Amino acid sequence: MKTTKKLRVLAAAAGVAVAGVVAVALPSTGAAEPGAPAAAPAPAWGPCLDANLPGVPPEDRPKFSCAWYTVPLDHANPTGPSINLALMKRAADDPTRRIGSLFLNPGGPGGSGFRTPTRAKNWFEPEVLAKFDMVGFDPRGVAASTPLRCFATAEDAHVHSARTNVIPTTDEAEADITDAYQDYGKSCGQFSGGLIEHMSTADVARDLDLLRQAVGDKQLSFVGFSYGTLLGATYANMFPDKARALILDGNVDPKLRLSDGLDYDRQRTRGFEIALDAFLKRCKDVGPDCAFSDGDPRAKFDQIRDTLRQHPVVMPDGTAVDLYSFTDTVSGNLYSPEKLADTARLLAALHKVINPQAQARAGAERVDVKALLTAPKIARHDVEPDTPYATDDSYFAVNCTDKPFTHKITENPKIADTWEKESPTFGRYLSWSDPAGCTEWPVKNPQPYTGPWNNKTANPLLVIGNYYDPATQYEYARRMTEQLHSAELVSVDAFGHCILGDSSCVDKIAARYLVDGQMPPPGVVCHPDTQPFPGPPPAPAPKR
Repeated sequence: MKTTKKLRVLAAAAGVAVAGVVAVALPSTGAAEPGAPAAAPAPAWGPCLDANLPGVPPEDRPKFSCAWYTVPLDHANPTGPSINLALMKRAADDPTRRIGSLFLNPGGPGGSGFRTPTRAKNWFEPEVLAKFDMVGFDPRGVAASTPLRCFATAEDAHVHSARTNVIPTTDEAEADITDAYQDYGKSCGQFSGGLIEHMSTADVARDLDLLRQAVGDKQLSFVGFSYGTLLGATYANMFPDKARALILDGNVDPKLRLSDGLDYDRQRTRGFEIALDAFLKRCKDVGPDCAFSDGDPRAKFDQIRDTLRQHPVVMPDGTAVDLYSFTDTVSGNLYSPEKLADTARLLAALHKVINPQAQARAGAERVDVKALLTAPKIARHDVEPDTPYATDDSYFAVNCTDKPFTHKITENPKIADTWEKESPTFGRYLSWSDPAGCTEWPVKNPQPYTGPWNNKTANPLLVIGNYYDPATQYEYARRMTEQLHSAELVSVDAFGHCILGDSSCVDKIAARYLVDGQMPPPGVVCHPDTQPFPGPPPAPAPKR
């Protein structure tokens, strides 16, 4: 899920270039039922650019190939205008035992999946890599595929980002961010073209079914992370007989998300608070191994947040920490357990500055606060005027198509006040993301897939949920499991957003499911391979 507020999950996949691959055109297919996929020719795979294989050893690069693939802009009009999708494939290590293709989606929405095959070793057991081609793709509107863009220049995008990357706490600031989102909606309507009308998850699911046919698989094998779980659930219910093996890691609540965007985001915000509270409790439990464990970490954190709400704090290294940079950093670090120790160091440094007596007692440990804060999302102060806008606006395009918001943006200040009471750290921060931007989205008649979510699939689905996932709280994984016709939930006593690759227990279950279709027994609880802090093992997780 993007910055935390917008595009956090995209960071690992940014900067894609697909020059030099081969384009394939879909032929005319004649009459077809609205929404029925056209016949799909095979992709014309060719060499990938070296720039698209970062970290891949030279001896492994022959396993990778790339292609463009052409799909209809509007699946109800398969002979009409078309768009391009960027694809990458990592060939199975043992072609003699190859089962088929495993499609990967990293989430977002708007996450670039093109390079995901280069990271497949991080997620899957060797047996899975041996028996599947790994296929990554940029969904429609995203990155190297035909992109959806709301600006003419990078400078225009930077101005918009600066206007919305704030947490408004005054009437004047709320009016400014309201104007910014209204301007954004107008700009998207002006620059995005016809693609903006066809950015639903249902559209992507139809693309995915064409890709499945194109690689010659009778049924789909798929792994979706975060928002990718909605894509997987949508595919499973639109094409239930084509579901071979679908893993959903870091789950949304599909029914709520597609029926009430405001309540979905309100409950999602609560997930960040649950993860934060668990982090502060764990910090206290591990003692000196957590830099913020002295005294009452919860009370100290609340003091820092409430101080920053009144004014920025200037650190000894000269870095000014304001409410937005603080909240954005903490929310982002909750995604990654390996960053929680640094989060504790940042909190300890802030607490010492706010409380000079604590600093005097603790000594003068120097902390590079600037390095611990989330890096700026856009840093283009040295670019020439009118730099072409080269990224995309697929995040809002998908979310504002899928999630219904019925309120007006003028109601957002009241919504922010309510959310802040329920979720003191993240409520105001997240209330000014989708609940504001989507009220001004220029698509007036979106057509997402809204269910049913319990269509009988050819095979059961595997659902994975971390107890302390901030972005897609554990309760969402429970609901996903209940809403699907046939699914099994693997619970993980872990921090962070998504878990494949970080728990041998989960990875082995995933391998057996993908290779043999073997489901785990009900009620399985796994653990991560490493904990966010050294020291004694954590206390048993609460029963759920």
